Amino acid sequence: MPEKTLVGIVMGSTSDWAIMKEAAQICHDFGVTYEARALSAHRTPKELEAWLADMQTRGAQAFIAGAGGAAHLAGVVAAATILPVYGVPIPSQYLKGMDSLLSTVQMPMGIPVATLAIGAAGAANAALAVVSVLALNDPGLKAKLIAFRAAQAAKVCNSKLPELN
Repeated sequence: MPEKTLVGIVMGSTSDWAIMKEAAQICHDFGVTYEARALSAHRTPKELEAWLADMQTRGAQAFIAGAGGAAHLAGVVAAATILPVYGVPIPSQYLKGMDSLLSTVQMPMGIPVATLAIGAAGAANAALAVVSVLALNDPGLKAKLIAFRAAQAAKVCNSKLPELN
């Protein structure tokens, strides 16, 4: 029996991969199965709907959606599933991602999108949020997350500030 694909990572354009690969990397590092696709809420709505249905059939537990500009992708994903959806605003050319952030975070009551920071930090944190939810029922994943947090703390505690001249 094939392994479940737990996380769907979707972005509006292949150019968003530069940001969204951070989410994929976190999933990979934690051993969480994922599938990443570029599908547009505006240009490929039928393909997006079919992919979302297929992912749910294959055992998806959450979606991470990144888009820039009008950034409707996460909302469209959230409207098509009851699974958790984490939105990643992609930096945009003219408004530096503020348009993406506001479009993603301002969902109507009843269709939630957990919205993260603009850019790469948001993509990585979206995946970490998914890992933390999956870790609730997976002791091995919980141990990996605890070790990750401990390594982060150790890095800060072991850092040295430069000496003054």
